[in-house]
Amino acid sequence: MAHFALIDQNNKVTRVMAVDNAYESRGAEFLSVDCRMGGRWIQTSRHTYRGKHYKGKEPLRMNYAGIGFTYDEQKDAFVPPQPFPSWTFNQAECGWDAPTPIPTTNNEDFYSWNESELKWVKLDK
Repeated sequence: MAHFALIDQNNKVTRVMAVDNAYESRGAEFLSVDCRMGGRWIQTSRHTYRGKHYKGKEPLRMNYAGIGFTYDEQKDAFVPPQPFPSWTFNQAECGWDAPTPIPTTNNEDFYSWNESELKWVKLDK
């Protein structure tokens, strides 16, 4: 399946749709005209995150688009919303970085960002 994001007049993603691979080359036109959905559709890849494609292919537009993301025309990239005020934008990866990296322990531990304390908090199991 190929995926396309619907962009509004402010370059915000309002919808993401999948189309059959047979329509990938004209996916934007297929959704806008054939399906009578109108609007501006831009292709996105569900395997792309922070400038890397996790199936070894060429990354597409830095991130898989989600509702609320912004399409940056100059970068030709989908930028996620800032998750917390303390996080800073990483220009190279088009993603947001916490003030401190998430702890690396083992695959059984889960952490959540605590904005009021500006630290990662281990979640109870």
